[in-house]
Amino acid sequence: MKTLLTLICCAAITQGAHAQIDSSQLLKDVETLSTDKFEGRQTGSKGNRLAQFYLLDRFKKAGIKPISGTYEQPFYFTRGDVRTMGTNLYGYIPGKTDSVIVISAHYDHIGVNGAGNSADSIFNGADDNASGVAAILGMAAWFAKHPPRHTLIFAAFDAEEMGLQGAKAFLERPPVPLTKIVANINLDMVSRNDKKELYACGTSHYPQLKPVIQAAAAKSKIKLLTGHDRTEDGSQNWTNQSDQGMFHKKNIPFIYFGVEDHPDYHKASDEFSRIHPSFFYQAACTVLEVVRLMDK
Repeated sequence: MKTLLTLICCAAITQGAHAQIDSSQLLKDVETLSTDKFEGRQTGSKGNRLAQFYLLDRFKKAGIKPISGTYEQPFYFTRGDVRTMGTNLYGYIPGKTDSVIVISAHYDHIGVNGAGNSADSIFNGADDNASGVAAILGMAAWFAKHPPRHTLIFAAFDAEEMGLQGAKAFLERPPVPLTKIVANINLDMVSRNDKKELYACGTSHYPQLKPVIQAAAAKSKIKLLTGHDRTEDGSQNWTNQSDQGMFHKKNIPFIYFGVEDHPDYHKASDEFSRIHPSFFYQAACTVLEVVRLMDK
């Protein structure tokens, strides 16, 4: 960790040309993952499994390599009297060192409204969190063509909506020793904001990461802000509200990228047609810039 943090302090000074993600593939991925075919991607459902098949194909095409011959990490968890199987998907892009940055996003959502009192009963979860998954796939494709210094693990976690179960399982049975993981970059809801604001949460806990955020913000075409990570923020403290919380519990530095809640949060109306394509593209490129700086 000391090596990464030392480099971070000076990496924020200079960088190359602004990196770009394939915008057409980015939008195609979020549109596909939020179609009715995947039935809201609820953990343990047929739609969730279909989403896994799509993502397995995309992992391969993005240049992500399997770990120990597989991309899949099955796990079980119990809520109340119900035992459920989830499946994390992850792989890596090799670096010049065995120090690891985990870049993550959850692919599950909340499924179908069984009450049947709405014309649209499928919670497609375009922003939450097809957007985050599409963005990490875009970043992976870029790093596959521009080999990193750190080894990068790209993880699509399952069962975030059921209590961060996928991230918990990942850290209980990590594919590499936890001592090798120097940081987690987590994305959850990054495709829409009327004010063009994206938050980078975590610098209050890990101030050594702030120079990287400031450097990326200076070049970004959207507003990259810090915050939502202090005790006094109350219910708006996002520290433990997505998968990065499990990394934080292990004292692994994190940055969580997300937007403030919008009217379609956890509603059937969180559809592809509601995302903001230009903002989404710039948000994905901005997060990529942060990872590039951390990788110096």
